[in-house]
Amino acid sequence: MLRTASAVLLFALGTAVCHAADPVAGKALTDQNCTHCHGTEVYTRADRKVQSLDALHRQVQRCELALGLKWFDEEIANVSSYLNQEYYRLK
Repeated sequence: MLRTASAVLLFALGTAVCHAADPVAGKALTDQNCTHCHGTEVYTRADRKVQSLDALHRQVQRCELALGLKWFDEEIANVSSYLNQEYYRLK
């Protein structure tokens, strides 16, 4: 039983590492799509509504749906990662 649990844990960790977000790809998607509606001021304003990584991810999903972009989950994660790295710096 311990072996099975260890194998499942290792698989889950390996999957998470393989699907790590790519902020460089996120920047490209942001540059191509997001700046059509707004500049960077939405990310840097003092009263911004996004206060957590989960909220950032949900906001990127809302924008993606509103624009009808049909991004994969990986692309949403990439954009969220880029925005967090560049502007939000949430933990």
